[in-house]
Amino acid sequence: MSSSDLSSPTFNTIAAILRDDFRVDSAAISPATALTDLGLDSLALMEFVFAVEDAFHLRIPEDRLDPREAGITLQRLCEVIDTESAGATAGLPAEATA
Repeated sequence: MSSSDLSSPTFNTIAAILRDDFRVDSAAISPATALTDLGLDSLALMEFVFAVEDAFHLRIPEDRLDPREAGITLQRLCEVIDTESAGATAGLPAEATA
């Protein structure tokens, strides 16, 4: 299953955050939707990224994803999260995974 798949757990979590916390219409949420097209102002966009980071227990390096950059899609966000999650899990000390 690829991260562009609509049923990807990563995408579903992001979509739930957008719907539940930011009141974004479900019809506006798809993998191809650009972050800048979600109707969020710049502060809300940053809050959304923080909410996503908290949900996935990771920090997204700004060089990997700047949410203010035009053209960043939800699919790209999923790809960055999946990559960062894989790296974070591999690099955790044993006590952090318990």
